[in-house]
Amino acid sequence: MTDYRRWRVAGGTYFFTVVAEGRRPFLVDELARTCLREAIRIVRARRPFQIDAIVLLPDHLHTVWSLPANDFDYSTRWRLIKRRFTKTYLAEGGREEGRSSSRRAKGERSLLQRRFFEHTCRDAHEYGSVIS
Repeated sequence: MTDYRRWRVAGGTYFFTVVAEGRRPFLVDELARTCLREAIRIVRARRPFQIDAIVLLPDHLHTVWSLPANDFDYSTRWRLIKRRFTKTYLAEGGREEGRSSSRRAKGERSLLQRRFFEHTCRDAHEYGSVIS
């Protein structure tokens, strides 16, 4: 199994990419956008973070977050957002494509990929390059 090592900076700013499973182009559908917006709103109420930028494309999203001082736990935030998004999307009638045997065995759904890409913005120059 791959060992993902992430650079965690309390109060840091991070660039993320989250991808739909199989690059399925459903994220810009009205239902998906509504469910994603609501999932983010609920998680932000419990675990605050600032969204500096977000771009939603049919099969993935890019976003830049700034976390509160003394907090670097973006992984939990993404886990909670993905979970709430998936449950709400399916409950509201969204469709899920076939799940792999691995996902079925683990009781996982197949709307979003398990992992996400993260890049820590180390300075104002990097921040500017990911925002533009």
